[in-house]
Amino acid sequence: MNKFGKGFRLSDNVEVGNGKMVLFSGPCAVENYDICAQIAETLIAICSELDIQYVFKASFDKANRTSVDSFRSVGFEGALDVLARIKANYNVPIVTDIHESYQASPVSEVADALQIPAYLCRQTDLLVAAGKTGRTVKIKRGQFMAAEDMEYAVNKVKSTGNEKVCLTERGVSFGYHNLVVDMRSLPVMRQFAPVIFDVTHSVQQPGGMNGKSGGQREFAPYLARAAAATGVDGFFIETHPDPSKALSDGPNLIPLDKMRDFMKMLKTGFEYGNSPDNTIL
Repeated sequence: MNKFGKGFRLSDNVEVGNGKMVLFSGPCAVENYDICAQIAETLIAICSELDIQYVFKASFDKANRTSVDSFRSVGFEGALDVLARIKANYNVPIVTDIHESYQASPVSEVADALQIPAYLCRQTDLLVAAGKTGRTVKIKRGQFMAAEDMEYAVNKVKSTGNEKVCLTERGVSFGYHNLVVDMRSLPVMRQFAPVIFDVTHSVQQPGGMNGKSGGQREFAPYLARAAAATGVDGFFIETHPDPSKALSDGPNLIPLDKMRDFMKMLKTGFEYGNSPDNTIL
């Protein structure tokens, strides 16, 4: 199996793969500019200190909520405007989710990477539309997908001539409201593209709180360390200054004031997971 997924450049200052550690992190959803700015400023400082590449993440629309009453967005144009301001003011690349093919082009004018939600990883038209933008396409593995079958999702994007693809592991369904991460999926998918481990959604409990998603953030360090030691190309972590007040996915978000220690821990694990000592057989 390949040691690293074939690397590519996401932006002028971020390379994915080839042994370079990257963090995709921010609030689950765009709530307002001030919260996004606080998170971006904090994470930029942490990543600069620890020599970790950073991409700011926030969803401009949460279209895949459990209930119709759940918070989705502050509005298409308003949310994209916040992301554009974060990008300009902090000189940081942006990743956000798209759910419909028509969104790929306008969102790519702001975002450096387009994330394909797990439930949509088989949607051919969506993957092709994302690929045609020329932006990085970050595909989450569906909770129903075998790791080896994600090669076909990668190839759909690459059919457009776009080689900038990475995969994200977030666990597979195990009964009701629970997800389980099979660490074997990480080296399997790494044969096709760089792999990012989604720390916070791996401890999510979809629909587990009477129409809202629950979560068990207390297990996040265990899964994150296991993925780091197994070997990945980076991490996806959602964070918030006060998860109890977050408008989306609060129970599984990492508190912003814990992120420095969390990333310091993962930096050590990443270095081991990508060392020659980690490939014995």
